[in-house]
Amino acid sequence: MTGPPVRALVCDDSVLMRRIVTDLLTSGGVEVVGTARDGSELVARVEELRPDVVTLDVEMPGVDGIAALRQLMRACPTPVVMLSSLTGTGTRATVQALAAGAVDALQKPPMRVERAAWEAIRDELVDRVRAAAAARVGTPGQATAPAAPPAALAARARSATAPLVVIATSTGGPRALHAVVPQLPSPLGVGVLIVQHMPQGFTRALAERLDQASALTVREAADGDEIRPDTALIAPGGLHLEVAGPGRVRLSDAPPVGALRPRADITLATAATAYGRRVLGVVLTGMGNDAEAGARDVKAAGGRVLTEDESTCVIYGMPRAVEKAGLADAVVPLDVMPLAITEAVARGS
Repeated sequence: MTGPPVRALVCDDSVLMRRIVTDLLTSGGVEVVGTARDGSELVARVEELRPDVVTLDVEMPGVDGIAALRQLMRACPTPVVMLSSLTGTGTRATVQALAAGAVDALQKPPMRVERAAWEAIRDELVDRVRAAAAARVGTPGQATAPAAPPAALAARARSATAPLVVIATSTGGPRALHAVVPQLPSPLGVGVLIVQHMPQGFTRALAERLDQASALTVREAADGDEIRPDTALIAPGGLHLEVAGPGRVRLSDAPPVGALRPRADITLATAATAYGRRVLGVVLTGMGNDAEAGARDVKAAGGRVLTEDESTCVIYGMPRAVEKAGLADAVVPLDVMPLAITEAVARGS
């Protein structure tokens, strides 16, 4: 666990949980500069201590994590990692927080951390906190609301029979997806597949929230699902999403690739095999290089790749890897991405 010094603030209503998270972070080399007991004192503590990143409990009495996050983003934008239980209420609230500007989310550590599990829990928490500390929040580019494509263009896209749109994203992705997917017309080409790096349990809540806001039907993919022009399928957390052939997907519990399952490279590669030049890859904000190998497969098959511009990325990792490899056909700010996707579908590639 190396890297530049990171200063964190821990917000949780439980004294014990504040101590556990503080001990985990401190043992991993993160300096905990302070704590907050609940959302009502979070903003004041952040303004006083100016941490690089905040860990924030989702479910708290009084001013809960969502309300506290919104107050913080208005008053003093700071990267936030949400800590959540995996209950239905917790996962829905976490997705709401990610859409509202939180950088990342992970499961809250247990109240009693067994010695054998300590290092794994610590390493995941520290890695995610360090990554979040490098994120950009409240940038001007992200404040620009994406506009819906013009009606004439949307009509052309609705009548198009190609391509298959595959969207890949990671850190900052839920917010980016909420900016892009609700602005897309339905039907759209062959259909839409989405790979978002999220823990198991969160992707269903993400799909439900996107579905409520979108013309497309958005849902978590199931094994054997049909690829439909009016539907966007999200890879479930903990499973790879593969294109089994034209018009069909399958789920795989094959080992993680680069510690990721789902892996966007797998979805893009199998899409390229099944659809050839009729694939449009879209790479949004995220840490790491997932989607680079898949984008190479898409390009080799004759398909096209769009990447999010650095100016609007929360983490400029995945798009950067694709662009650096010379695989991006266009580099597009997030607020223009719905238009770029619709144009590409309307012209068939």
